[in-house]
Amino acid sequence: MKITRYQDQEKHQNPQGVDVRKLYDKESAQVSHITLQPGESLKPHKTPVDVFFVVLEGSPVIQVGDEEEICEKDSLIESPAHIVHNIYNASPDIARILVVKAPRPATISRIL
Repeated sequence: MKITRYQDQEKHQNPQGVDVRKLYDKESAQVSHITLQPGESLKPHKTPVDVFFVVLEGSPVIQVGDEEEICEKDSLIESPAHIVHNIYNASPDIARILVVKAPRPATISRIL
């Protein structure tokens, strides 16, 4: 059995400078853990694969397409491929989000 703790993983460099750590990176899926401090956000962007977010802590605002909502702990939010999505933390508390992309985006490039 392999156990991966997000605290033990290196921070992934990103333009926003937020704490992103890859937990799983296989052709079938990619899983990252994001910690957003109060006021931090990701830039709106699209992915070539379906994505879902699981809120582990806090209450970040998640935008998918034209919809955005404050999402509470233990919520799963779906974002289809090629639709703009964004996450930001407008609350005074930390937000932790698990991000799952399936399949891993690089896999799509090799298939097409």
